[in-house]
Amino acid sequence: MSVLSLAASNLLSPVVLCYFLGIGARLLRSDLKVPESIYSFLTIYLLLSLGLKGGYELGRFPLDETIVPILMALVVALVTTLLSYGAARLLVRLGAVECSALAAHYGSVSVVTFITAVTFLQNQSVAIAPYATALVVLMEVPAIILALVVGRRALAREQRAMQQSAVGRAHEEDPGDGTPGSMLSVVREVLTSKSVVLLLGGLCIGILSSSESMAKVESFFFVPFQGVVALFLLEMGLLTASRLSDLRRSGLRLVAFGILVPLVNGSLGVAVGSWAAMGLGGATLLGVLAASASYIAAPAAVRLALPEASPSLYLSASLGISFPFNLMAGIPLYFGMARWWERVLW
Repeated sequence: MSVLSLAASNLLSPVVLCYFLGIGARLLRSDLKVPESIYSFLTIYLLLSLGLKGGYELGRFPLDETIVPILMALVVALVTTLLSYGAARLLVRLGAVECSALAAHYGSVSVVTFITAVTFLQNQSVAIAPYATALVVLMEVPAIILALVVGRRALAREQRAMQQSAVGRAHEEDPGDGTPGSMLSVVREVLTSKSVVLLLGGLCIGILSSSESMAKVESFFFVPFQGVVALFLLEMGLLTASRLSDLRRSGLRLVAFGILVPLVNGSLGVAVGSWAAMGLGGATLLGVLAASASYIAAPAAVRLALPEASPSLYLSASLGISFPFNLMAGIPLYFGMARWWERVLW
């Protein structure tokens, strides 16, 4: 299948169509909405299910075969964070703090985009490496911390240059204790966020579980998985449409950033995954993770560490531009890149 036919197949899948249903419903001013309690349940279910499955498979996979992909994923996460920061400076022409906020989102990953990519690969009958879920956690946390360190240092420099008042100088200091905005509190916020706790907890449970015990919960956590993804993307469509006004105010530079950065980061991820012999599925997923932008863990950490950054800016970019782009065109494009690299290298 060509990349265009793969893109068409992805767009016409029930999971992606539910996303467009949510967008259409909000644009038509329908009273359709997903109750907060249901949304929380869907989030918990998806993250825990993803962790359980990944941990169970990872625990039965030789460590010497996973160490290289894990190290490559860490390198990709850190490099894409710095690339995103530089792209924000050049394309969007923002200050260092705003650029750091964008870099935190684009260096981190979107679990929902990853889940959609997993569904896409399953529909293409492509094998998925058992360590893939572990990469989600490994790429999310370091990227956020790196971007926030850059942002807080830039903020401190700006505040010193402006010779602000005593209150301003207190903000530029970073004592490293648990006070709001300190790096220790930022790290704690990331590590204790719901997404990381559920993914890490699910990974640990899956690793420790036997085949017999996992079989008892398989019908609940694994069989209905794609249906739950469809419901979750319905809510994501409603949320995306609600932020279209922010997107219009942000201008074309942010639109260009939200499309070009995923393409560059995704291409890098696919190339590294292919070079590291992660297979067609593994290289595709590494590319998808590198191209995706966080809108769950990263916003929480950025709000804590960089309150000066505008939420409408980084949420419009990650959720309003890059998320639908990756969903509609990015995933099949990175899959096509991975197929090309597979032919060239192997």
